[in-house]
Amino acid sequence: MRQRGARTLAFGLLLLATVGPSADRGAIQRDNGAVVPDSFWSQALGIRKQLVVWLPPSYASATSRHYPVAYYLHGAWGSETDWSTAGHLPAVLDSLVAAGMPEMIVVMPDGDDGWYTTWNWLGDWAACRRNPPRQNEAADHYCVPWPHYDDYIARDLVSYIDRHYRTRADRAHRGIAGLSMGGYGAIALALAYPDVFAAAASHSGVVAPLLGLSPAGDDTARYAPGIDELRGRYPRELWALIAPAFGKDIAGWTARDPSRLARVLIARSGVTPPELFLDCGADDPFLAQSRFFVRAARATGLATSYAEWPGGHDWNYWRSHVSQSASWVAARIAAQ
Repeated sequence: MRQRGARTLAFGLLLLATVGPSADRGAIQRDNGAVVPDSFWSQALGIRKQLVVWLPPSYASATSRHYPVAYYLHGAWGSETDWSTAGHLPAVLDSLVAAGMPEMIVVMPDGDDGWYTTWNWLGDWAACRRNPPRQNEAADHYCVPWPHYDDYIARDLVSYIDRHYRTRADRAHRGIAGLSMGGYGAIALALAYPDVFAAAASHSGVVAPLLGLSPAGDDTARYAPGIDELRGRYPRELWALIAPAFGKDIAGWTARDPSRLARVLIARSGVTPPELFLDCGADDPFLAQSRFFVRAARATGLATSYAEWPGGHDWNYWRSHVSQSASWVAARIAAQ
């Protein structure tokens, strides 16, 4: 998880083909895709939200073509620009497409510190507006009256993208991925909204939050039996960020637990589950969470791929491995 940065000149320089917010942007594209800043009103949050869209190289010229869509979620203390500025995702996508990866639209939304879930309580919207938690971000962009971050992504954002861009607007052609908090969001949203997403990928995700943090590689940890013990398993700063979303009791955390969401999904009849891919660094304090969830998901019968590579919980690791998730997602949503 990383400190959120201001919208800097560096991001502006990434907008090599900046275009307006309408569907056929008229982007000036050469061999690379176009990075497009955009915004829209989210009814689920009651606020206007920012996003960044990567349009593949052929988007401007192949005006009758429609594309699959992958959604990439940032981590805590992050923003919609993280994957572009710190993760270099547009350049990675350009290289992958040049090497033969199927083209897809990639959407990078602003998720605040919302954990991509409906919060256990409404929060104090008035207090947030009086004293915004982030000094470098206006309250109008961060403070939301209705913290329904799951519906914001799976319903409002997906609907907006399908209306305003040339997408293949069905479940089979949508995937979702993310890092850390966004890794939790990608897995949880795919399991809770199997009608929306066919594939989900997590880099270093908080995918077994009831475990808390543990030394990397420690597989002896078990779910905390009570909220006080769970609080002690998280650093104070992270607990202050996650507790409002997940709740003040174990019941609230259990309701949002990805392993439980997997069991509930498999128990439903007539539902096609998403395919899952997870990876984590060998020195990452969330490694035990990834291992725990992968065992639980496979026990339910979910198709789950998993990889561990050297590295920690940082952008060096995520930059090194975002190509794997992008290739994996594209292979599943662009093949049909």
